[in-house]
Amino acid sequence: MNTYLEDYTQSLQDTEKFWLQEAEKIDWFERPERGLVQHENGLFTWFDGGKMNTSYLALDYQVENGRADQQALIYDSPVTQTQYSLTYRQLRDKVAHFAGGLKKLGLRKGDTAIIYMPMVPEAAVAILACARLGVIHSVVFGGFAAHELAIRIDDAEPKVLLTASGGIEVSRKVRYEPIVEAALEEANHKVNTVVMLERPHIPLEQKNQNYISWKEVSECPEAATYEILDATDPLYILYTSGTTGKPKGIVRDNGGHAVALKYSMKTIYGVDPGDVYWAASDIGWVVGHSYIIYGPLIQGCTSIMFEGKPIKTPDPSTFWRIMSQYKVKSFFTAPTAFRAIRKEDPTGSFKAAYPTPELRYIFLAGERCDVSTLNWLRELTQVPVLDHWWQTESGWPMMANMAGYGLFPIKEGSAGKRVPSFDIRILDEEGNEVPHGEEGSVAIKYPLPPSCLPTLWKNDQRFKDSYLSRYPGYYLAGDGGYRDEEGYFYITGRIDDVINVAGHRLSTSEMEEVVASHWGVAECAVIGVANSLKGQIPVAFVVLKEGTSISSEDLEKELILMVRNTVGAVASFKRVSVAKRLPKTRSGKILRKIMRYIADGKSFNMPSTIEDPVVLDEIRENMHINKIGIAFDPTGL
Repeated sequence: MNTYLEDYTQSLQDTEKFWLQEAEKIDWFERPERGLVQHENGLFTWFDGGKMNTSYLALDYQVENGRADQQALIYDSPVTQTQYSLTYRQLRDKVAHFAGGLKKLGLRKGDTAIIYMPMVPEAAVAILACARLGVIHSVVFGGFAAHELAIRIDDAEPKVLLTASGGIEVSRKVRYEPIVEAALEEANHKVNTVVMLERPHIPLEQKNQNYISWKEVSECPEAATYEILDATDPLYILYTSGTTGKPKGIVRDNGGHAVALKYSMKTIYGVDPGDVYWAASDIGWVVGHSYIIYGPLIQGCTSIMFEGKPIKTPDPSTFWRIMSQYKVKSFFTAPTAFRAIRKEDPTGSFKAAYPTPELRYIFLAGERCDVSTLNWLRELTQVPVLDHWWQTESGWPMMANMAGYGLFPIKEGSAGKRVPSFDIRILDEEGNEVPHGEEGSVAIKYPLPPSCLPTLWKNDQRFKDSYLSRYPGYYLAGDGGYRDEEGYFYITGRIDDVINVAGHRLSTSEMEEVVASHWGVAECAVIGVANSLKGQIPVAFVVLKEGTSISSEDLEKELILMVRNTVGAVASFKRVSVAKRLPKTRSGKILRKIMRYIADGKSFNMPSTIEDPVVLDEIRENMHINKIGIAFDPTGL
């Protein structure tokens, strides 16, 4: 195997050759004629001429090559007290019969289907069955509000909606049926068919006669074989937030996606066929697509599908129990999950009962990992804790510390180095590359590597406007960051997380690092609040660890001193507010932008991804009590 430097250099010098070599590692029905092709609209596609099927690679190929009796998918649901596994043969057969049922309903290659499901194996079956037929699936996070589901129905125009009676959030049941009914009523596009999985823990209340039962579709006697697809055929659509309020439909192709995921499983995550890999995420997010379903199965690994939370299902030991019980080698989740565990169990005592000798790597992504949490986790597990960075748009990591090449020395706070074929630059406002150590906008030389979005669903112009217009010849990631002299990259947050204090551009992420390192702080968010004298001033919102005993006044004094000593007086850091919790998306990202809107008294639309809307009222009340923002003019700070 080449070294990282050899592969990275080759991937830039001859990108097509590099990826055509990697493409040899998957089983094509017909090999691609070309690596990269530019079309009349100026956009690019990968592996034109290649014929393949992603579901075949994930299932049939594995069965045919000695993995028929290996566990493919382990389902662990502490919220329903259910555990079972499916071998590659069993999963293949379930998928083939469900695909046969979908075909009987009239679905064909090129049709679309929306999957609105909780974290249950039936959802994985539905995803892979769609891929088998060439039906373009769009997974909508289970529990999204009816309006958000309706928007996606209108954009994707599905022939069928695959759903369930509900999901379970810790001890709370979320009934999907009324959400689905309201969405179908609101949507302009009329869905022909709704296939309903009635879960035993959440029986249907209405028993809508128009629903087709999941059992009827799944028990279709005719098993469907896999369709032969073009590499450039869409595999799925995944909607992500848009600045206009209308979600952007990220398109993922078949060929580039399969090649990139196969490459990433070994080179980034360090797993071989037969290893157990766990991504603690949800199928509604890109991590669930790439690293619960497709990536592990294409690599011939055993993947874990977890229905639960890192805490309260039943306690902070859940992650450790699963890693120990199933002999997980490589684990991936968001930093917020471990911050929650640490808050409940600061000493890590719950891990003692669950040894994890097989665990080799812990990967974190989805948001920047604070150094305090990273060090706590590394000391507790005694394995490398590796921050890395990617987006829904890319479908796989763009920066990483790549386990398969032999780990680089770990630098705290860094997302690692550039993954081969990603020519990442840090640019200033004029599009010039900035010196090492200086912060700017993260941009990637266009065209992008395989698996990255070729366009937006039925909207090439919006793709160009959203991603390619700001810096000609570059894809704008929307994040800020900097690069050090050794090639390590640091993501400082979204571009609008940079605040201007009296003419000085400062990163709130840097201040968050300092605040998070305080002994009593479990998690925090630092936002810029409008100030008539200085433009903006930073304000910290902190959640304390369980059992922490410190007055708000003393905490504020200590944190002000810490930020002053680390960042400097120029930061004008003088406000700290203790909160019970922070507003987050369901995937764990803190809604800093919404907090800024509240502080500045601006109106906003309720985010569809918010975990609990009530927390916004708590934050608003907190700001009033502490005279932060809204009716408060903090010119004297």
